[in-house]
Amino acid sequence: MTAVQQESGIVLIDAGLAFPDEEMPGIDLVLPDFSYLRERQNELLGVILTHGHEDHVGALPYLLREFDIPVYGTRLTLELVRPKLAELGIKRADCLREVKAGETVNIGGTRTEFINVNHSIPDAVAVALYTDAGIVIFSGDYKIDLTPIEGEPMNLARYAALGEEGVLAYFGDSTNAERTGYVPSEKIVGETFNEVFETTQGRIIVASFASHIHRISQVVEAAKKHGRLVGVTGRSMIRNVQIARDLGYLDLPAPMLVDQRDINQIPDGDIVILTTGAQGEPLAALSRVANGTHRTIEVGRGDVVVISAHPIPGNERGVARTIDNLMKRGAEVLYTPLRAVHVSGHAAQEEQKLVLSLLKPTFFVPVHGEFRHLKAHAKTAIDMGIPDGNIFVLENGDRIGFEADGEARRLDRIPAGMFLVDGGGVADMSSGVMRERQQLAEEGMFIVIARINAQSGVPLGTPDVISRGFVESQASNGLVDESISVVTKTLDRTAQQRITDWGELKKAIREDLSGFLSERTRKRPIILPLIVEV
Repeated sequence: MTAVQQESGIVLIDAGLAFPDEEMPGIDLVLPDFSYLRERQNELLGVILTHGHEDHVGALPYLLREFDIPVYGTRLTLELVRPKLAELGIKRADCLREVKAGETVNIGGTRTEFINVNHSIPDAVAVALYTDAGIVIFSGDYKIDLTPIEGEPMNLARYAALGEEGVLAYFGDSTNAERTGYVPSEKIVGETFNEVFETTQGRIIVASFASHIHRISQVVEAAKKHGRLVGVTGRSMIRNVQIARDLGYLDLPAPMLVDQRDINQIPDGDIVILTTGAQGEPLAALSRVANGTHRTIEVGRGDVVVISAHPIPGNERGVARTIDNLMKRGAEVLYTPLRAVHVSGHAAQEEQKLVLSLLKPTFFVPVHGEFRHLKAHAKTAIDMGIPDGNIFVLENGDRIGFEADGEARRLDRIPAGMFLVDGGGVADMSSGVMRERQQLAEEGMFIVIARINAQSGVPLGTPDVISRGFVESQASNGLVDESISVVTKTLDRTAQQRITDWGELKKAIREDLSGFLSERTRKRPIILPLIVEV
């Protein structure tokens, strides 16, 4: 999410989310921090969506839950957004404003142009804002595909025209900035699919992102050519396939489509199954197939599973586990780099150089990707002749001020942390919840139950100590019994001091037991004292 602020107000470019890493146990989604926008909600003019992937639209329902602003996007992008809004009970469908590539609209007094680009999903666009200081271009996610499987090639001619007109700043996709050369066309994957379908006698299962409509289309076309029916499983895959069919982006005739409940009724050699779970997500359909817990789909010898996606950084372990489990069941698993079953939707270095040479921006801001990708893209820009002082590598919360006289400089940072979605709730990343969860995962927990006379503070009987998630080694055998002795001594001491403030008593128990456990085990488990008043 990028905020473009002028005197007329604020326009947002995208509203994406991230997925939790291993250090966020129990968290479902990671959202951008809306604090800056809350303070300026009267200045918000709208949000522009470049395409329909989760990392660009996933936070939109949470944004619209707080702010009543218009949303501009292409047809498919908005249709993928609608069910997300419905899931959160947002009924303001009238806020969605459809735009088309090649179209120019006025947003809050700012002329805004949408430019066709190629990506792994149809209807992707770049955005040109004609600001008070000059033209600012946001690439969105893109690659240069001169033979796309759907739609027109990226509009490089318009980029060249804008470059001649004069581009103040370019915010460019950096995801593949470390990759040399060019990214192959999506059609390469279609050729691989045809080879797989031709040589496979058993069932074929293809796992992909549910929003990768181009990849889904390739599978469907291969199924048509080789006389297979198409089954679909995974909630998001079922939903997105239906949306793409309804809008005409996916040519999948109804007679070819098999309800997931009927998949097992079709002979293995007559069906291909589209599924979610290419990132090894534990609850996704492919993981359940690999674990043998899927309600209707099983795999075995003679079946081929195609994982048609690169693992997102952090998901490598889950993907490897899924592949192993599928192989243990006898299936053959195809994945990159074994076969060309996936090509990236993001431009590599030579494509990035071409765009920079066409736009000739005065200032360049690499975006989208890890910090190392931003630095690599910045180096490419320097090689293309953009002065180092005109390149801004930013982190969340950084701001740049562009002036009408052609100058640019860094401004003071703003608060821009992360908010976490846990079930239906949204929590601040800075809260102690994540620290406690991490401590529980790494150190375990000790529960102390003490029965105390309410008037005198004298303990009644021996306290109970229960450990959970704490591994006792041979050297620490009898640790719970020793912990009981430590707590007993603490209670005897507090009774002599006539402490009847249970808060103080719990604090004393925590301090004494924590010190003992740290000395004996070099661990600091969470200690939860429970006082039973008698």
